[in-house]
Amino acid sequence: MPWRVRARLSREAQTVLVALVSGQHLKSHRDLDGAKVYALHDAANRTHTPVAAATVDELRTRGLIVGNMKFPAATYLLTVEGEKVAAALVGQTGGSPLRPLLARLFPRR
Repeated sequence: MPWRVRARLSREAQTVLVALVSGQHLKSHRDLDGAKVYALHDAANRTHTPVAAATVDELRTRGLIVGNMKFPAATYLLTVEGEKVAAALVGQTGGSPLRPLLARLFPRR
């Protein structure tokens, strides 16, 4: 199933998934006026790369990431399905070697 999702993802969405499974963090920052900016943070290199809001929306809509909705910076985590797709993108079969933080979502009762 991950290959079907992967085939429909934009190139930037695929890049974000690979970054997340490789240990980077996706965060959204809000300023006091409420403007939101998304960026991938690489703690090892102390860099950040801007990410388009449409890309984050695409990943959230497909259920591949979820956010913790904290102010002023929300952190987005891979869902279990997102980790499977990301692992497929980097050619891993047993999950990612780094075991990124995952959000485990439980069905509503």
